[in-house]
Amino acid sequence: MTASPLPILLVIPTGIGCEQGGYAGDALPVARLLAAASGCLITHPNVMNGAALYWSDPRIHYVEGSCLDRFAAGELLLRPVRQQRVGLLLDAGIESELRQRHLQVADGCRATLGLDIGPVVITDRPLEVSLSAGPSGASWGRLGQPEALLQAGRQLTAAGATAIAVVARFPDDPGSAALAAYRAGSGVDALAGAEAVISHLLSRELGVPCAHAPALAPLPLDPHLDPRAAGEELGFTFLPCVLVGLSRAPDLLPAAGRQTAAAAIAGPVLGIDTVGAVIAPAGALGGGAVLACAERGIPVVAVETPCLLKVNAEALGLEVLPAASYGEAAGLVLALREGIAPASLRRPLVSLQEARRSAQTGHGVTGGDAQRLGHTGMADRAGHGVEAADQLGALGDGLAQSPAGHHKDVGQGDTHQGFG
Repeated sequence: MTASPLPILLVIPTGIGCEQGGYAGDALPVARLLAAASGCLITHPNVMNGAALYWSDPRIHYVEGSCLDRFAAGELLLRPVRQQRVGLLLDAGIESELRQRHLQVADGCRATLGLDIGPVVITDRPLEVSLSAGPSGASWGRLGQPEALLQAGRQLTAAGATAIAVVARFPDDPGSAALAAYRAGSGVDALAGAEAVISHLLSRELGVPCAHAPALAPLPLDPHLDPRAAGEELGFTFLPCVLVGLSRAPDLLPAAGRQTAAAAIAGPVLGIDTVGAVIAPAGALGGGAVLACAERGIPVVAVETPCLLKVNAEALGLEVLPAASYGEAAGLVLALREGIAPASLRRPLVSLQEARRSAQTGHGVTGGDAQRLGHTGMADRAGHGVEAADQLGALGDGLAQSPAGHHKDVGQGDTHQGFG
């Protein structure tokens, strides 16, 4: 008998050079495996977006990165839907021919995939996207005209769009060393940081699913292209995967007043209280979703996969379930789903010890004793999230905040969602 689905979060931050998940949809096989193991996977566009390549699976829920953080914090519920109406938001800075290519992609998805796409809104002025990198090498970016983005987004939702696909013109730099390294399989996605702030801003302000695809001029042929970057060079745009992902992205519902609202909501909803584990790279455990899950005692599966950061369990004082690969992580998920204690699968298996009674209080085991008894949850300590955040300042790029003014910046801490 197959066990009932166990909802799982998969978080692979973008723009930090993850060996798996740092390229064009190269974490898709991971998502497919974890969806099969769990029966219900909640993840973000950086994991699923492969430019012209995509995978649609009703067990996978496509959620913008900052909304994933809010879901993990208990602020949002997710309601699965049959179909979203995806509005298309185009940057006024996109040249006429390149804009037409994106419109043809949208028409192609309507004709061949049956997606509900429209209306189309062009911003009243160019969005002025710029790119940079943080001290660790993680990608950063800036949006020069955030109000133009929000104004176009509001027009789309007023016209009936229930999700928004954004295409912004990004700077071309075909001769850069960073791009050459990325195409060769040894660099960082330089676009990811700026992409994250665009979808983050729209989702938070408008409360609808959003994702972004960059508009760029085609690159010259590279016969030595790394397979992980190949998905980005199959066509003129990166838009198809975004439209497919958003077409069935779950609705985002405020969690406040959940019991009262539930009576008025048609169909089931997913809340953080249903989640059985969160999976993330072992060096990138400092994001909001992972820390929120840790605070709730949800098991954290830390996968050993190289990235630029070293925000690991030791640095944060977390107790985790280690996994040498995403394949091993899938085995741990299946164990949790079937009610098998992960500790029982590891060797040596430490024998049980009799609980020692305190001479002073007459009460049970210490925290260390609990760990020796095979406890696999998270460390129980007050102020866990604050403590972790304090440590992030000295690790990698930390959690960047937008400066005052009309510009919007994004650093590693916001880059849970990106094209990457």
